[in-house]
Amino acid sequence: MVDETTGTPTRPADGRPPEISSMRRRIDEIDATIIGLWQERAGLSRQIGRMRLASGGTRLVLSREQEILARFRAGIGDEGTQLALLVLRAGRGPL
Repeated sequence: MVDETTGTPTRPADGRPPEISSMRRRIDEIDATIIGLWQERAGLSRQIGRMRLASGGTRLVLSREQEILARFRAGIGDEGTQLALLVLRAGRGPL
């Protein structure tokens, strides 16, 4: 929005620049996508775990978990390890 007399950008009544509202809407969209993907991933991981157990395998494959931890750490940095641990726990449940 622009003030027609001065030509300067105006702010909504809450005082925030309008770009903030737009960026927050985009963040909300991204969050919804992350939640959906989180749920899909966890479901797939649980299915794989059940299939491994049913075929006589172990519930966890530590080498696979190490790959995932490394991928998240490489892509995100140190915080990626913590995120990966949460993602892994969501898929396998508590140990």
